[in-house]
Amino acid sequence: QGVSIETIVPGDGKTFPKRGDTVTIHYVGTLENGTPFDSSRDRQASHLLSPFVTQIGVGKVIKGWDEGVPQLSLGQKANLIATSDYAYGARGFPPVIPPHSTLKFEVELLKIN
Repeated sequence: QGVSIETIVPGDGKTFPKRGDTVTIHYVGTLENGTPFDSSRDRQASHLLSPFVTQIGVGKVIKGWDEGVPQLSLGQKANLIATSDYAYGARGFPPVIPPHSTLKFEVELLKIN
């Protein structure tokens, strides 16, 4: 239960986001079976791929991100695997995410603040 992290590309190992920081992230979210449900890399803004910007650790995103992203260092690319209780729980996010889904996010921490 919770969130686990699998590093794909290490970050700088010393610059970590703190609770309340604003982070800039590229991500691809998939269900356990590999079906993608959301991606910052597919969004278009002025013909440029637009990363996702959010405040972290303050409840604006799922718990798996609030607890997982602060463990990433600047530049790190990793898989965050969030169990249902750290994602969308019993409700899911119809019609895209079924109830009780474990979710996998490939995230890349591009910027802090």
